[in-house]
Amino acid sequence: MVTEPLPVLRAVDGGTAKLMPDVDRERAWLLTVDGAPQSYVDLDEPTHLEFEYARRLAHVVDCALGEGLPLGVVHLGGGALTLPRYVAATRPGSRQDVVEADRGLLALVAEHLPVPEPGPDGRGIHVHAADAREWLEEAPTGSADLVVGDVFGGSRVPAHLTSVEYAREVARVLRPGGQYAANLADGAPFTFLRSQLATFGAVFEELALIAEPAVLRGRRFGNLVLVASHVPVDTARLARLAAGDPFPARVEHGPALIRLTGGAPTVRDEDAVASPVPPDGAFGIG
Repeated sequence: MVTEPLPVLRAVDGGTAKLMPDVDRERAWLLTVDGAPQSYVDLDEPTHLEFEYARRLAHVVDCALGEGLPLGVVHLGGGALTLPRYVAATRPGSRQDVVEADRGLLALVAEHLPVPEPGPDGRGIHVHAADAREWLEEAPTGSADLVVGDVFGGSRVPAHLTSVEYAREVARVLRPGGQYAANLADGAPFTFLRSQLATFGAVFEELALIAEPAVLRGRRFGNLVLVASHVPVDTARLARLAAGDPFPARVEHGPALIRLTGGAPTVRDEDAVASPVPPDGAFGIG
């Protein structure tokens, strides 16, 4: 007799975490914290990405450097390690550092959704229990091909990960030709998003934005993925991947982003604020 997996409920540093099995996929789980979806993981098929924003971050991974080559990736924000598992599957031999401040959440994931230990050569997934900004400030210069910012305190991006000073630390850690990709959340009139475009545009020469058209038109609050680099971003390939996705999205860059920024001021540490509180139901689940 096969026993169906049961939900797991546990208090973590950031609230109450719940792991719920997917009835349609044998070893797939949804992680929520205080009812807000955080991660979806299929242990048998790590390239299966359920959330729209995760698929868009994966498009950035797919376009980084040469296709299939190993990457050095820093993930700021861990959740259930969905994207690190994707990178491990699509970019074998990659060295990945995952930084997550919630030790309780890390313990829950390690117990129920473990990842293989890194090899003696340092390749694999290394998990660090630390504040994202503090860890980044101690990271070696020029040590990553890709830095992914996916940190949410509740449903908001913390203020100390939105400033020019933070953007400069990201730029320092990136290797020449490296990219930063951030999962952001906002809605019309896009005050937070515009500030992030201005802030990262003050540090990086090239920006791109991936988002669902309805979000870009201000019809609903949602996730937007910001890409920043010192070298041109392959926006043509990103646009093809985003448009062909089961959840189609657009890629904005160049003059369109300049217009969207609209003269917004850059953000300094002393005046940084967290991303806006999502409206009721924006990220909730039934």
